[in-house]
Amino acid sequence: MNDCKLYVITGENYHRGRELLDVMEAAIRGGADIVQLRDKDAAPAELLEKARALRELTRRLGVLFIVNDHPGIALESDADGVHLGQDDLPIEDARRMLGPERIVGISTHSIAQARAAEKAGADYIGVGPVFPTGTKPGRAAVTTAYVAEAAAEIRIPLFAIGGIHPGNADEVLAAGAKRLCAVSAVVGSPDPAAVCRDLRERIERRWGGGLGRGESDGARQAATSIVLNGRPGTTAAATLLGLAEELSLGEKRVVAERNGVVVPRAAWPETEVAEGDRIEFVHFVGGG
Repeated sequence: MNDCKLYVITGENYHRGRELLDVMEAAIRGGADIVQLRDKDAAPAELLEKARALRELTRRLGVLFIVNDHPGIALESDADGVHLGQDDLPIEDARRMLGPERIVGISTHSIAQARAAEKAGADYIGVGPVFPTGTKPGRAAVTTAYVAEAAAEIRIPLFAIGGIHPGNADEVLAAGAKRLCAVSAVVGSPDPAAVCRDLRERIERRWGGGLGRGESDGARQAATSIVLNGRPGTTAAATLLGLAEELSLGEKRVVAERNGVVVPRAAWPETEVAEGDRIEFVHFVGGG
């Protein structure tokens, strides 16, 4: 769980005419490392059949498999865990049913819910919906403000979810999310693998291998030694944009140079920070 970056949830209403397993296999091959079965309308027998089929697929491809809402189905299908909503079974009860080795995750819509989930022993939380989404009709978007709040405080892994797609993913990552979850953007696409590759590349471009804030998220990315504005130092940032934000310069009018070459601001997210780099941030003063 700590190493996972991209979570994809089923949504068969978004890909009518295409088989569930075909769509989810494409998502996995594109980079999804967790798959969740979510089907609010299926009868228990049908849900179990789908769960067992997805368990076989995910086991073959080496990714985690989660069942939404139903700890019993998760046990019967030998899923890796269950995902709960705020109105579902309490985390403590799900843990008693599933045991300590399986994953228990929960959706949260406020920092109070996130704190409660962490205290109750959740293995991860969903943070959202970040944007309005058809999978949560009628629920107000929490916006990236909640993403930033949770990223700054919560120690267990969190996945930003809700209306996320390649066109807005960078905004969510800039707010502090290190993991993304998608539904319609992936399973509703004619090429789920391509969308997953795009989202995963954005995550890795933004954060590199350094996913976690705290010990529960695994080891931090190793510090990189650089020379910053003429002074030796270190940074955990993977990109020039990450370094700028680490220095609270993300919104400032500054010019960046890397090893004597000016780097346009548009290229900061793709410009990696490497060992021994000489980086200068120069405040730009406009004239009139």
